[in-house]
Amino acid sequence: MNEITTVFTNAKLADGLLHDIHVANGRITSIEPVSSRKAPESAIDISGDLLVPGFVEGHIHLDTSFYGGKWVPHRPCTNGFDVHERVAFQAENMAKAEPMDERARNQLDLCIASGTLQMRSHVMVDGSVGLKSLETILAIREEYRDRIDIQLVAFPQSGILDSPGTPELLDEAIGLGADLVGGLDPASFDRDVKGHLDVVFGIAAKRGVDIDIHLHEAGTMGAFTIEEICARTVALGMQGHVAISHAYGLGDLAPDAARKIAGKIEKSGISIMTNAPGHHTFPPVALLRSEGVNVFSGSDNIRDSWWPYGDGDMLHRAEIIGYRSGFFTDDELAAAFEIVTTAGARALRLEGYGIEVGAKADFVTLDAAHVPEAVVAFPKNRRVFKAGRLVAEGCAVLR
Repeated sequence: MNEITTVFTNAKLADGLLHDIHVANGRITSIEPVSSRKAPESAIDISGDLLVPGFVEGHIHLDTSFYGGKWVPHRPCTNGFDVHERVAFQAENMAKAEPMDERARNQLDLCIASGTLQMRSHVMVDGSVGLKSLETILAIREEYRDRIDIQLVAFPQSGILDSPGTPELLDEAIGLGADLVGGLDPASFDRDVKGHLDVVFGIAAKRGVDIDIHLHEAGTMGAFTIEEICARTVALGMQGHVAISHAYGLGDLAPDAARKIAGKIEKSGISIMTNAPGHHTFPPVALLRSEGVNVFSGSDNIRDSWWPYGDGDMLHRAEIIGYRSGFFTDDELAAAFEIVTTAGARALRLEGYGIEVGAKADFVTLDAAHVPEAVVAFPKNRRVFKAGRLVAEGCAVLR
């Protein structure tokens, strides 16, 4: 049986030249320079727009966003940033929020419309909520399976050791369908780095899954915890299978100290996620990349109990990272773009990612001359294709 091929013509790639992209069965089968011969009538004309791989949303919380619902005023911590207090505020707000499935759909539509086709979402799994949130988001993932690929992290938002029953729930969550096991501030929240990591790495080893740990810890405490995670990763042969999200403490270190710990992170194959938040120090992106560390990004919270910001646009996130990192040259702007595309794909260990023969036909069109311009302008008039099928256009998901 002959495969039905779709031709995407006049697509500008990163080299600045126009190409025809041939797609069959959801995969790119060939990439050819635009020729003088007429494209088939069924061809989809990209009209000279820049064609890039779908964006990778590497860290988001589908279960806790209030996007699309009633406005929830931000409530400041009483004495500076405190994770325990923010978790308490979140529980109060969630009790009054719209149904979780409705809020998750709103957030997914927002992200897909901007070109995100690969996502990693952390979902609360702990003694406070059990497995209810995960069960809801698993159902939503199935509902959206033809529009976006979603990895789910079993995330102990209320800690592990201080939340009775959480180790067992995290293990059960993997059996239920979560893809990764998470952690949260082993030193400052649970106050037991070894005990916390014993649970996280123990479940990962038992279930054969990857790890993504939230780490808000500042300064030398954060650096110590990172070193402990690096040591565990190497000792258990999990290089390339662990991510640390936020890693605020790296932004508190002097350059020499940051470079020294960056070497340990690189040797352990750990990826670092940052969304370059405006109210915290954040990892020194250029320094880490210069030492070979894979740095990726995500929106993190979108209009939830932690802050009121977020638009689900990873291209805008690249602009924020570039702006806060002092990126100005074309090479630096291209690095910001890589953080929300190929670096995210490496961190999530995605198969078939990119604009190349054999890759999945997951791509986005941008009205931009080249990647650096796309980063600073983040144009909105995009077309989004999943497996070669148009799933969003004009900032709206197609049904």
